[in-house]
Amino acid sequence: MRKRYDVLQRIESLDPVADHLEIYRLTATVEFPWDMNQALSFALFRTYAVPTIGELLGRTGEFTERVQKRYDDTGLILDAVLEHGPDSGTGKAAIRRMNQMHRSYDISNDDMRYVLCTFVVTPIRWMDTYAWRPMSGVEKIASAEYYQALGARMGIKDVPGTWQEFARVHDAYEAEHFAFSEGGRAVADSTLALLGTFPPHDKLPASVVRQTSFALMDDALLAAFRYPKPNPVLAAATRAGLRARGRALRFAAPRTEPFYARQLPTIRSYPDGYDVSALGTFPGGCPVPHAAGAQPASAASTPSP
Repeated sequence: MRKRYDVLQRIESLDPVADHLEIYRLTATVEFPWDMNQALSFALFRTYAVPTIGELLGRTGEFTERVQKRYDDTGLILDAVLEHGPDSGTGKAAIRRMNQMHRSYDISNDDMRYVLCTFVVTPIRWMDTYAWRPMSGVEKIASAEYYQALGARMGIKDVPGTWQEFARVHDAYEAEHFAFSEGGRAVADSTLALLGTFPPHDKLPASVVRQTSFALMDDALLAAFRYPKPNPVLAAATRAGLRARGRALRFAAPRTEPFYARQLPTIRSYPDGYDVSALGTFPGGCPVPHAAGAQPASAASTPSP
C-alpha cells in the first residue's frame, strides 16, 4: 500500500535534469493534480495583465466569445505534451499546434518568455502557500528543466536557466509591464464568468465567485485589471479554506494513478473525443478534418482533491 510520502521519495531518488519529464509528470498528475490545474489556470490569468498580451487576446475574440473552447484547448494541448512526452508523435503534434497558433500573430519573444515563466513560478508559489506540501528542490529544478525544454521547442530565446532565474525574470517583467488595458480586462472578466459555471462555483452567486477570485490576486494584479480589493473577511476565509484543505490532505490516502487535465469535468467541448492536431485556432482555416483520429477525452472522470 502506497504511503503519503512514497512518491516524493521516488522523486527525490531521480536526477532533476536527466529525469525532469518523469519528475514533473509525477508532481503534476500524482502529487498535486488539483493544485497544479488551479496554479496553471492562474498563471495564464496573470498574463492578461500585460497589455500586449491582453489586447491581442481581446482582439482575437477567442477568450471572450469562445472562452470555454479556448480553456479546453489550452489545457488539452499542454496536457498532451506532458502525458505523452514532447518527443512522442502526440507531443510533437501538440507543440506544432502551439507554434502554428503563435506564429499567426505578432508576439514578442519577451512576452512568450514571460508566459513560460508563469508556468514555472506560479505553481511553485501556489504549492508553497496552499498545497499539502511545498514543492521540493528536486521538483523545482525539474519544473525549470521541463519548461526550458518546451521553450526551446517553441523557439523562445533567452529562456532562464534555473527556477530562481525564472522567478526573477517573471517578477521584473510584471513590475515593468503590468498595466490596465481594455482587452486584458475583457478577457479577465470572461475568464471569471467561465469560472462561475464550474462546480461548485455554479451553486454560488456570481458576485461571491468574483470576490473569492479577487482574494487570490495580489495587489499588483488587482490594480492592473482595476478590480476592487476583496472583502477582507471573505478574502481571509477563502485563503484559510485553501490552506486548511492542504493541511487535511497530508493525512489523506495518496493518489495511486495519474490524473490528467483531459479528465477534468470542466473540459466540456469534446464529449466525443478530440484530435490534438485540430485543437486551437486556425486563422487561415483548419486543414484537419476534426473527426479524424479523435482521442477519447475521458471527461467523465472527476478529480479527487
